[in-house]
Amino acid sequence: MTMTNSARTTREVRREDHTTIRYTAGGPSGGPTLALIHGWGCDRGDFDAVTDHLPAGFRVLAIDLAEHGESRSTRDVWTMEEFALDVAAVLEAEAVARCVVVGHSLGGAVAVEVGRLLPGIVSRVVALDALHYLSLFPAQSEEQTTATLRVFQDDFAAGVRALVEGGSPAGTDPALREAYFQKMVAVRQPAGLRCFDGLLRWDMDAALRETKPPVTVLAIRDLVAPEALDRYGDRLDIVLVDLGSHHFPVEAPEETARLLAGYGLAGPRLAGPRATPRF
Repeated sequence: MTMTNSARTTREVRREDHTTIRYTAGGPSGGPTLALIHGWGCDRGDFDAVTDHLPAGFRVLAIDLAEHGESRSTRDVWTMEEFALDVAAVLEAEAVARCVVVGHSLGGAVAVEVGRLLPGIVSRVVALDALHYLSLFPAQSEEQTTATLRVFQDDFAAGVRALVEGGSPAGTDPALREAYFQKMVAVRQPAGLRCFDGLLRWDMDAALRETKPPVTVLAIRDLVAPEALDRYGDRLDIVLVDLGSHHFPVEAPEETARLLAGYGLAGPRLAGPRATPRF
């Protein structure tokens, strides 16, 4: 794969509520376009190596969501829909006419909302190890949401540690787990807790019903529960991959780039290389 996307520029777009969204743009404006959205407690730099492995001619926009990475905001609304407006502002600033929106973890929820908001622009949504975690993505009950948030409020580091461990299959390098923990536990507050609350309250089922572009999930095989396939297998194109942990774009950037390039070049109906579940 040709590594030609190292020349990147940092840009910004401003929204209301003193919101400044910073993002990285690379590649020609006329090429197939990928909009890359990081996960909770992460930032756009997680996609640097992926971008470096994309073929020549791809246009890539890697976006820091509000209060992540270099983006800042004083707003009070921390829903997935509001994050989608961050992404939409970037697409508008870059005059994007057609693109594939890619989101890792929480970014997968945001990507679905971008697809719902901009069906004429988004040709496909690709979620990277997202949407299949049934205790996070479908809207949780008030009781469940309160209980989960209480864990983070009482001991934020312990809550983050549990997230990292839950996304680490057996055999994951302990040094990697620690690096992910250190990065995520430093998420800016109070936005970190508030957007986590927003994810727990997100109505994924309603969003999927109203999202016209096809949605593909690239999910780590060992982290997918059979219940998730039973519940969403008819609504999501779930492709099982063996690329590492929940943070596989960082661990396997070349293979991730190969998969994303296929979706970026394909028509909206083309599915990825579907794997057979093994449980």
